[in-house]
Amino acid sequence: MANRINQLLDYWNLHKDSQQWVLATIIQTDGSSYRKAGAMMMINDLGQYYGMLSGGCLESDIMRQARRCWDNGFNRIVEYDMREEEDLAWKLGIGCGGMVKILLQPVNNENQYLMLTRLNQALNERHTVVYKQNIDLSVPKNLVLTEEQIDPLEFGLTDTAETACFIHKLKPAPYIAIFGGGLDAKPVVAIAAELGWKTLLVDPRVGYAKEGYFNGADRIERREFEELVNEEFLFNIDAALVLTHNVKLDASALKLLQNSNAQYIGLLGPVHRTQRVLETANLELKGLTTRLANPVGLRLGGELPESIALSMLSEAHAVIEKGNAESISGIFNTCP
Repeated sequence: MANRINQLLDYWNLHKDSQQWVLATIIQTDGSSYRKAGAMMMINDLGQYYGMLSGGCLESDIMRQARRCWDNGFNRIVEYDMREEEDLAWKLGIGCGGMVKILLQPVNNENQYLMLTRLNQALNERHTVVYKQNIDLSVPKNLVLTEEQIDPLEFGLTDTAETACFIHKLKPAPYIAIFGGGLDAKPVVAIAAELGWKTLLVDPRVGYAKEGYFNGADRIERREFEELVNEEFLFNIDAALVLTHNVKLDASALKLLQNSNAQYIGLLGPVHRTQRVLETANLELKGLTTRLANPVGLRLGGELPESIALSMLSEAHAVIEKGNAESISGIFNTCP
């Protein structure tokens, strides 16, 4: 199931006039909850939903509540409080222990489709945008704005006598370039695609980067790396993995990536091999534009290609999302 907003909107845009739709947005949480404020889900009148706002326990009731939006064309707010034993959430058997408040908005031509067409276009063009949703119980009047148009202090839920809205920032899906189209790249592409990331696979060699093996790739390039120096993707990628298993090709890829805006660059192989790659590329480790992750990945254990792919993408994910890659429970610091 696709959960990133751009994936939801891509599907909705193809069917926006053939079904009735409701946009469901978490606007407030308190305590423990599966997803946080800003998470979205699309619901249609066929009983289908795209995206998740809970672990699957609230979705059926959210869909039932959403039907009321089609009756009057107005916003609707529903609240599930897992802290109160008398609340519906307890009756549904949910024990998360927190509160979730959800805004339901009908999506139709009369309310300009909540400006979702414009939002979808902006995200597909890789722009970060601000989405402002009015939350009063009337006809929706949403706006798509730039970051410069909003004071950061205004982000979040505002509910006063003068205004009632929820303002949040939406970013395009992470974009990763994978240099090397051998079979060990297959799980890398597959996991990245499952995460909803945009994926580019690059390999100039005959017999590599076969399309039948990499159905999750958004784009496959079979040109020499040197020919890609002016390609727009270099300025759009968030991460890159270099895993051609060839010193000269790795060197060429690493040299090309010095012109990119990648926040994360990982190079497969041991440190002593990396020195050969750097020398071949005429580069120095301390002079790289982005700190090189090498050996690449987190210490997750496992030796299968799938485990290695998960390890590399987990490290890239932590960098892109500004996480620390530490155990939430601290289990590794606990003595047996």
